[in-house]
Amino acid sequence: MDASLNGLVGFALWGATPATAENDQVLFYNSPAATAAKLPFSQAVRVGDVLYMSGAIGLLPGKRELVPGGIEPETKQVMDNIGEVLKANGLTFDDVFKCTVMLANMFNWGAFNKIYVTYFEPERLPARSAFGASGLALDAEVELECWAFARK
Repeated sequence: MDASLNGLVGFALWGATPATAENDQVLFYNSPAATAAKLPFSQAVRVGDVLYMSGAIGLLPGKRELVPGGIEPETKQVMDNIGEVLKANGLTFDDVFKCTVMLANMFNWGAFNKIYVTYFEPERLPARSAFGASGLALDAEVELECWAFARK
């Protein structure tokens, strides 16, 4: 497997059937495209009432290439990709309660925030951490992982 695929998620719409662990308390989610790509991780895992999403980068749907244009278009695509994961699991951005942001350049923090906040109600912003990374998959400018409350 190409090492540049580490951290690669959200490159296709979901439509996968979850596989369950022995105790039926852990559900693993992958789209057919992710399954075919044999990525070394699940796109999301549900444990009880929490959906843990793997980091998403700004990949164009169905492709292994980043949306062109830098931090703002990548951030929009990241958020749209996460939105598809949420939707496939019957959730919305209102269900997201924690995010971790990885930026290739911390100077892009403001540009990232400009797009990020438009996906949430002002009174429902998730708890969040942000840090700079020395490199992200496919030379992405941003990677975002989120946790969401998955009501039963």
